[in-house]
Amino acid sequence: MEYSSEEWSWIEAEWAFHCHGRTAFISPEDFRQAKAWEEEGIPAEVLVAAMGTFFERRARRPRPRSFVALTHLGKDVAKAMSFRKALSKAGDALKTNFPGWDAVKEPLKSDPKAKAAFEAWMCLKLDSFSPESPGYLEHLDAEREAYKAFVEIAAVNLGPSRVALESELTEKLHSVDIPESSVVWKRAWDHHFAKDVCAAWGLEGI
Repeated sequence: MEYSSEEWSWIEAEWAFHCHGRTAFISPEDFRQAKAWEEEGIPAEVLVAAMGTFFERRARRPRPRSFVALTHLGKDVAKAMSFRKALSKAGDALKTNFPGWDAVKEPLKSDPKAKAAFEAWMCLKLDSFSPESPGYLEHLDAEREAYKAFVEIAAVNLGPSRVALESELTEKLHSVDIPESSVVWKRAWDHHFAKDVCAAWGLEGI
């Protein structure tokens, strides 16, 4: 697997986002680590998700270390890949278990379209192919589309509060100098907007 130039820019932009712009570009050591993960076939979205997990955990520490490096994501990257492989071998038992919906806040919880879209996404997510399997990329695309469909429904249900969410996210992305019309902006926006929408309804960490 090789990351595209857009994926490299996305990884760098996300690093800057989490570092509050203090590290606008990945250091040589960080770049070498990212290249190693690239050669292992770790998808760019896994690195981005691992950043989110790491920095969320770091924010909960009373005295977080001031220095951060991409190598600090090692455990989170490994856990994410192990989880993907486990899902690909989980079988039918997991496919009928749609985690998180009971925690969803109203009125989204009572919206049948939202629940159906969520379950369609979970079916694809829990039926994830192994990265080595034929058809993996097609399945990943289908999962992304299902996720997008659910997020669109959930975002509409936010009503007026959606404006504040979008405004705050726009400010954060501008703070790390991501050009608003760029491909990187779209990838960063889609990633963080979806996470923020899910979190607003009580679906953190899915």
